[in-house]
Amino acid sequence: MTEANMIPVEVAYALPDKQEIVMLEVLPGTTARDAVMQSNIQRHFPGLQLEGTKLGIFGKAVKDEEVLHAGDRVEIYRPLIADPKDNRKKRAAEAKQRRAEQAGE
Repeated sequence: MTEANMIPVEVAYALPDKQEIVMLEVLPGTTARDAVMQSNIQRHFPGLQLEGTKLGIFGKAVKDEEVLHAGDRVEIYRPLIADPKDNRKKRAAEAKQRRAEQAGE
């Protein structure tokens, strides 16, 4: 294939204090996981283990085998530290407790 047949894609990864987007050109038929591996994004994040990471395209989770289209941005997701549902329940319980304490004053 010639360079004219290549499609532009991006691979993105972010930490709370650092983000990186690697732009690259890949062959048609390249999968999300293939693009991540070709991007060599781990050179910007020492210790980043790419095996088994969840991937997405523009905020929508995709399987590793998702075939990319021109302009796609593959996002590498970090594992969740805490369950968002549990956090919401905890905040609601704390707010309820505060309201009860304020009503009793």
